Amino acid sequence: MAHFAFIAPPFLGHINPMLSLAHELQERGHRATFLNQVDAARFVDSRSAGFQGVGLVSHPPGHLAGVLDRMASVSGVLGLGAILRDMSERTRMFADELPGACRALGVDAIVADQTEAAAGLAARRLGLPFVSVANALPLNREPELPPPFTGWRYDPSGWGRERNRGGYRVSDWLMRRHGGVIAHYAEQWSLGPIRSIEDCASPLAQISQTVAGFDFPRRAAPETFHPVGPLRPPAPEGEPVTLPPRDGRPVMFASLGTLQGRRIGLFRRIAEAAERVGVQLIVAHGGGLSSRQAASLAGNPIVYDFVPQRQVLRQTDVAVLHGGLNTVLDALAAAVPIVAVPIAFEQAAIAARLAHAGAGVKVRRRWLTAGGLARQVGHVLRTPSFRVAAGRLADEIAASGGVSRAADIVEEVFRTGRPVRRREAVPMGSGGDCQGARPCRQEGLR
Repeated sequence: MAHFAFIAPPFLGHINPMLSLAHELQERGHRATFLNQVDAARFVDSRSAGFQGVGLVSHPPGHLAGVLDRMASVSGVLGLGAILRDMSERTRMFADELPGACRALGVDAIVADQTEAAAGLAARRLGLPFVSVANALPLNREPELPPPFTGWRYDPSGWGRERNRGGYRVSDWLMRRHGGVIAHYAEQWSLGPIRSIEDCASPLAQISQTVAGFDFPRRAAPETFHPVGPLRPPAPEGEPVTLPPRDGRPVMFASLGTLQGRRIGLFRRIAEAAERVGVQLIVAHGGGLSSRQAASLAGNPIVYDFVPQRQVLRQTDVAVLHGGLNTVLDALAAAVPIVAVPIAFEQAAIAARLAHAGAGVKVRRRWLTAGGLARQVGHVLRTPSFRVAAGRLADEIAASGGVSRAADIVEEVFRTGRPVRRREAVPMGSGGDCQGARPCRQEGLR
């Protein structure tokens, strides 16, 4: 049996999927330990994995609160710059700390979040097998794919490819500080020409929470790229969570995730839209709203800090979401169509893929009004193709293997030390398999 070290950014959206994989591996007799800054210990369920704090000097207790505040309020280039500085310093801390910590713990292999470059660097430094996991959108570049932090449509034309090249040039410029950290440790450890976060991915296996039908068409994904679907524990047994009685109206679920749950202005527009369109609204704000703010929402919605999301979504007709990958995948697994209102990071790119697949619409937050949002929610509810497309993705997710397939891949990498190739070497992605051009082109509200 093996001892796996799990390395991820200290955010719930990245740690929770890894916890599911760690728990699955421990159920199979292995040992799993998360290595992270000490503040992240509260995110790691001790029943699923152990925890070892690192970086006490550079990332002491209390450090993470400032990082989360900056991420929750990101706006404009200056705000993004602060977050990218945090990212660079975190990678520097991990690179300094991981080799010694892994040796002390007797780690046999590493499971690395794709967005934390230091995990791949440390694995190479130690000569350990490792697997990369794309808990967010995959970072793997292809000429026909827009950068994963843009909300651009898929466009394989010459103009689209040129647009993408320009986008990647801008992305590389923004990431130059982080690239410098990566290059420094690669040179110091004689690892060869490693200059970017993509260079740090595992050559043995790369796991993605997406499925092919949800992503844009991938023509050049490595044979070791495995879209296994959401990394989740088995669905809870027994009766679904008890909600207040349905009153005959369609049910709409609204969530902005754990980082953006304090955006009361957006929640107010969502509540007003629900009242206008005539749906029963359930809100989960992740602890971001005060009880007074929650009580101020129009239309008497059902408001929670947290809910068992997958169970609630099984009783939902439409979801209004910020476009975070985990919540979007949970909704699609329940065959729920989505109105996506991206806020930051890769959420616009996720919303663009959602629209491309025909399972929802993307709206721009900047010009969003309650009336405009109500029109989009009504459009999704009235148009059967959205639920058909969401159901098609639900079937693909159910067949993708999920956390069990991911654990099989991790075990095979450890057992053989050789690349694990996909079962079918075929182009991946929906290839424009959108049911109905008009829903796919719904991009915003003026």
